[in-house]
Amino acid sequence: MRNALYLLAMGLVVASCSNQGASTSGEKSSQLAGRVDAAPVNYRFETVADGLDHPWSLAFLPDGDMLVTQRTGKLLHIGKDGKQQTIYDFNLGEKLPKVHFGDGMQAGLFDVVLHPQFETSRFVYISYAAKQGDDENTLLLMRFELADDGAVPKLANGKQLFAAAPARIQGNHYGARIAFQPDGTLLMPVGDAFHFREEAQNLDNHFGKIVRLNDDGSVPEDNPFVGKPGARAEIWSYGHRNPQGIIVDADGRVLENEHGPAGGDEINEIKRGANYGWPTVTYALDYSGGRVSPFEALDGTEQPLVHFTPSIAPSGFAQYAGEAFPDWQGDLFLSALALKHVRHVEMNADGSLGKQQELFGELNARFRDVRTGPDGHLYLLTEDQSGPNSKILRIVPK
Repeated sequence: MRNALYLLAMGLVVASCSNQGASTSGEKSSQLAGRVDAAPVNYRFETVADGLDHPWSLAFLPDGDMLVTQRTGKLLHIGKDGKQQTIYDFNLGEKLPKVHFGDGMQAGLFDVVLHPQFETSRFVYISYAAKQGDDENTLLLMRFELADDGAVPKLANGKQLFAAAPARIQGNHYGARIAFQPDGTLLMPVGDAFHFREEAQNLDNHFGKIVRLNDDGSVPEDNPFVGKPGARAEIWSYGHRNPQGIIVDADGRVLENEHGPAGGDEINEIKRGANYGWPTVTYALDYSGGRVSPFEALDGTEQPLVHFTPSIAPSGFAQYAGEAFPDWQGDLFLSALALKHVRHVEMNADGSLGKQQELFGELNARFRDVRTGPDGHLYLLTEDQSGPNSKILRIVPK
């Protein structure tokens, strides 16, 4: 019965405190993390670019230049010298749906990722919230070719690969990060649109799911729900709230972070066909301060590796791979919005997650994205919500 499990959970009045950290499948229990100590300041900041308007993501080109999305709808090319030029404006709607963006929304232009064989394919993948008719919008995945027509490259030959279904009128919880796997397929989370959280448990829609596609947008034959009546074949995992970062780590594991409400942010290891519980099974605190669900663990659902209360509001996600900071090698970094720092999570030799520290809080900035640059330094996107005052920062040893 539709929503039966969720309604059962919501109707029960038993407390779940005794289940704190419990695991029903013999796996290690989830770790609780809150505020942690600040890391030593063994770094300094260099401003690569400023005056950005709601930046959301960046991708490094082979020559070290960057492509940067602004949630307001423009894709920028930023040179190593910091020079900025708009190479595509998704507000114009030239043969493509216009970007959906407005005050008070989380909608807009989102991720930009290069194809793994970019130097031969020239493919660039972009996700954004797109207008659908007069009132509705949905998350799109687009593929373009980056054409070298002069000093500044241009996007050409745009092709829509995926549209999340159904469309909605709400402007919240899109997910939208893109990660390529070693087998050439890509993963893209789709948020629960905030108002449709129960749909994260239903397989006939894309709300609260991670989808897996071939690089041309077709559905891989080994997706877990291919051929299942009533299920969307694109779905790879489900039971998510609002995923904000997804990476494939050095060991080939897919790791994802996602927002809880007032508490219950998560880091998850994403597995084929797995159910991550939202909203039936969660450590989350709702904005009222009450529990979202009485269940922190149930058979058939996955435990997060880490859950955060209070919420840090994770956004970007990266695994450091560089020589500038040898002690960070292989560690995880989550940019955070609400708590205005970058969370450093040590990666233990066995792949488990270890000690955590807060970085860069002295800037008192919202951090939207974090990346390892080709030069081995860490790069940050700050987000100033008041206007075009955001920056790209490079972190270098002090």
